[in-house]
Amino acid sequence: MTPENDYILVVDDERAIRDMVCMALSQEQFQCAEASDAHKAETMIKQNPPQLILLDWMMPGVSGIDFARKLRRLPETNSIPIIMLTAKTEEDNVIRGLESGADDYLTKPFSPRELIARIKALLRRSTPNTTQDIIKINNLILDTSSYRVEGNGQTIDLGPTEFKLLRFFMENPDRVFSREQVLNNVWGDNVYVEERTVDVHIRRLRKALEKTQHQDLVQTVRGAGYRLSNK
Repeated sequence: MTPENDYILVVDDERAIRDMVCMALSQEQFQCAEASDAHKAETMIKQNPPQLILLDWMMPGVSGIDFARKLRRLPETNSIPIIMLTAKTEEDNVIRGLESGADDYLTKPFSPRELIARIKALLRRSTPNTTQDIIKINNLILDTSSYRVEGNGQTIDLGPTEFKLLRFFMENPDRVFSREQVLNNVWGDNVYVEERTVDVHIRRLRKALEKTQHQDLVQTVRGAGYRLSNK
C-alpha cells in the first residue's frame, strides 16, 4: 500500500538499504514507500505514481536498468524523476545508467546527507516554474505552467532533466554554453555531477526531439559547448 500523497519510492532488494533510506527521508519530512523488486514497484506506481524513484541497479528478475527504460517508454511514467543507486563506479556504467533513463546516480555506499541533497536538487529541477509564459521557437512549444512540450502539434515526452535542459536553451537561444555552465544552470552549482553527464542528457533530448524533426535545434559547438538555434 502506498501513501495517499506525494511520496518517494525506494526500489531495492536489500532491506538494510531500504530501511536506511526511508529513515533518512522521514527525518526530512518525506513520505517513503518500499518495493523489493521491479514487479512490486510497478504495481505501486500504477496505483499511485511517486514524486521520485530511488532505483537499485542490481535486482533479481528485472534489473534497475531495464525497469528505468520501461518507465521512460510509458507516457504515464515518463516524467517521474529517477535516481539510480549502484555499486558500479566505472564511468561507462554510470553513463549506461543515465542513458537508460535515470536523471541522476548515486554510488554505494553513500551518506544520507548526500542522498537528501541529490533528491532535493532533482525535485527542484523537476518542478515547473509557473511564473513564465509559453516559449516558442520554430514550431517547438514549451509550456512551463502545464509542463508540456509540443512540436508541430505533436506532444513530445521528456523526462524532468530534459525538460529543464530544453527550457534553459529555449530561454537563451543562440547563446553558446559550456558544459560547466549548463551544469550550473540546470543541475545547480552545489551538486556534483560529471560534465559528461551533460552529453548524455543532450543525446536523450535530441532523440526525443526527433519525433517532430527538431533535433537539429540543439547544436554542438566544437570546443565550446552547446546552443539552441534554428539558424
